[in-house]
Amino acid sequence: MARAIINVPPTARRGEVIEIRTLIGHPMETGYRPGNDGKTLPRDIIRRFTCRYNGEVVFSAEFFPAIAANPNIAFHTVATESGNLSFTWEGDNGFQQTETVNINVSG
Repeated sequence: MARAIINVPPTARRGEVIEIRTLIGHPMETGYRPGNDGKTLPRDIIRRFTCRYNGEVVFSAEFFPAIAANPNIAFHTVATESGNLSFTWEGDNGFQQTETVNINVSG
C-alpha cells in the first residue's frame, strides 16, 4: 500500500469553501524510460483519482504518463454537511487505494 497524505480541515461552517490537498507516494514509471539492461521499463502510473463527499463525486482527474511521481492534488469544494470524504487512486497493474477522512460541518 502506498503512503497517502490527506489534508482536510476537520471542521467547517456550512457553505464554506474548503481546500483539500492529497499526496500519494507512487513511483509513476512512464513506460518510456530504459532500465539498466537497456529494455524499456513497464508503465506503472496512477491513472485516475476520485474524491467523494458522502458518496457524491466532487472531484476527479485522469492522469497520463507525463504526471510526476508522488502526485500532489489540490482542489476546493463547499462544506455542505458532516460526513466523510473518500479518496480513491486507481492505476496500472491493479493498483487501487482508498482513504477516508471525516469532516464536521456546523451552522
